[in-house]
Amino acid sequence: MQGNRGYKMDQQNHAHKKPQHQQYHQHQESETSPTNGQKSSGPNDGVTIDLKNFRKPTEKTYTQRSRLFVGNLPNDVTEEELRKLFEKYGKAGEIFIHKDKGFGFIRLETRTLAEIAKAELDNLPIRGKQLRVRFACHSAALSVRNLPQFVSNELLEEAFCMFGQVERAIVIVDDRGRATGKGIVEFASKPAARKALDRCADGSYLLTAFPRPITVEPLDQLDDEEGLPEKLIVKNQGYHKEREQPPRFAQPGSFEYEYAMRWKALIEMEKQQQDQVDRNIKEAQEKMELEMEAARHEHQVMLMRQDLMRRQEELRRLEELHNQDVQKRKQLELRHEEERRRREEETRRQQEEMLRRQQEGFKNAYPDSREADMRMAAMAMPGK
Repeated sequence: MQGNRGYKMDQQNHAHKKPQHQQYHQHQESETSPTNGQKSSGPNDGVTIDLKNFRKPTEKTYTQRSRLFVGNLPNDVTEEELRKLFEKYGKAGEIFIHKDKGFGFIRLETRTLAEIAKAELDNLPIRGKQLRVRFACHSAALSVRNLPQFVSNELLEEAFCMFGQVERAIVIVDDRGRATGKGIVEFASKPAARKALDRCADGSYLLTAFPRPITVEPLDQLDDEEGLPEKLIVKNQGYHKEREQPPRFAQPGSFEYEYAMRWKALIEMEKQQQDQVDRNIKEAQEKMELEMEAARHEHQVMLMRQDLMRRQEELRRLEELHNQDVQKRKQLELRHEEERRRREEETRRQQEEMLRRQQEGFKNAYPDSREADMRMAAMAMPGK
């Protein structure tokens, strides 16, 4: 089941449609293998794939997760040939060929399409060689540990997008969907990943209110899908020496049994020591959390006390301002009262002065009545 194989839905023979992905692979199994990556002839010669069915609603396209390594290429292969070989799986976003070393890279639209292309084209014979198709290592992926309990995929991506474009951010969970405190962040470029590494190593990056910084390290690139096939093992002298004996249980009393038991004891000791280290770390973490909670409470009390002192100081300052304002108003009222009295006194003095002047004028115009009577009496007595 190698090479490009046709795919066409037979609606007449299927009353109930199956998912697109299942239908696709079922047609792969029912067809014969074409040679050299050419399309097979027959009723399914017109190959069409609805690429929309292989893309998740929120999935980002043309990421490094959909980048394939293509090895064991003929030395004369061209980019156009490689593009045509993969054109069934959609438009390629990147094609690179190292002709001298016989390998290349191609980036497809989605991870699902890349998985289908890998499954179909791996070991495909082309010009006397069998292609080797693998997922390329993600050179900008980081491992994140010590994640707080309530960190989601979205929050993890939001936290790391400050360093550069994030292609994928995943919080790893167990089989029950519970967070394990670990995550993976995949950047679109190496500089962004390096920036995140350096910044998180130099500082303490906190994702939530929980004051435990995260730990960021380069992600170990492991292959747990293909593994190591027998055909890829180098058949050297060490290989033949070690493979002299088949898989077996060591027989008690034999030389290999003695050393096998010693190895088991050493492995068990390592396991016990690792378990003890894990217990010590767990106890230290629990102790740290208790101390942190007590310190947090004390810190909050201190902040409340400082806030109370600040409020008291602010109240005292406001009271002083109020007293100063009251004092100013009193002084202003006193000045106004003094000014009013001064004006009243000045007015009274002016009125008295005016009255005095009026009286003096009246006296000059009209002499005293007694003096006038004496003058008249003198005039009435002639001869005297």
